[in-house]
Amino acid sequence: MDTQTLRLFVAAAERLNISAAGRSFGLAPAMASARLAKLERELGAELLHRTTRKVSLSQEGEAFLPYAREILAQSEAARAALGLNADSPSGILRFAAPSSFAQLYIIPLLPTFHAQYPDITLDLRLSDTRFDLIEGSFDLALRSAPLKDSSLRGRKLGEDKRILCAAPDYLARRGIPLNPQDLDGHDLLSWGNATPRDLVTGDKRFTLDARRMVCRTILDDGTSQRIATLAGGGISVNSHWNVADEIRTGRLVHLLPDWQLDDASVLWLIYPQSNVLTPKVRVFMDFLLAELTPAPWQL
Repeated sequence: MDTQTLRLFVAAAERLNISAAGRSFGLAPAMASARLAKLERELGAELLHRTTRKVSLSQEGEAFLPYAREILAQSEAARAALGLNADSPSGILRFAAPSSFAQLYIIPLLPTFHAQYPDITLDLRLSDTRFDLIEGSFDLALRSAPLKDSSLRGRKLGEDKRILCAAPDYLARRGIPLNPQDLDGHDLLSWGNATPRDLVTGDKRFTLDARRMVCRTILDDGTSQRIATLAGGGISVNSHWNVADEIRTGRLVHLLPDWQLDDASVLWLIYPQSNVLTPKVRVFMDFLLAELTPAPWQL
């Protein structure tokens, strides 16, 4: 199977535009269409639905797309093993990450990365709602969680300590909690999953239960949590990295600093175990680890 035609198919599937995909490989529209038609004949399936107005993936095309990407990844890895293209990683890298973290720490680094690796295109999918890494055909993802899934591999980017914080004006109105029991009755900017969570310090443990607090706002986005807390909306549980600058400058107050959430969350750069670690993925991982170590959000 011709890998160049597979690259053309992947590009056409991602852009839903055969002519644009062809131009990226220096092919005229008619030539690009002819190559894709030949691939479909070889496979015995229509991969792309074509009309005069648009192109869309067929059901067979959706099923074949992750395998096409895997074949190309294996091809890149094989060439890298032979020292081919080792100095110039290229291709489209699909990367999923929490939007809150990416806005603060990854997006500002992109010009530097592209200056070093001009042949890599980053396809970033940013959301605080977690993507399925395998079903989404992502090359790499940033996750904040214990790495329990045996189908995934990863490299640790940093700790993800969770802290309680509030704005000074809120605390002036409602008082500063000096121990976990003082949290009862305070306004809480709640997380999406409002199940009880444990606070720990040394061998002491306290269950933080949203039902014992006043919760009028539920947020599942870290940036929105930070903004609502700054506005005086109440006490929130935030990732350390999300509010580090606000804590440093006094715009937010770190509450109960001797206590922290006992959730063992860690920032991981992860990829499917079945995937080979291609040069484009390896250099992006190495770049992020180099730029974000030591962690710039350390208090």
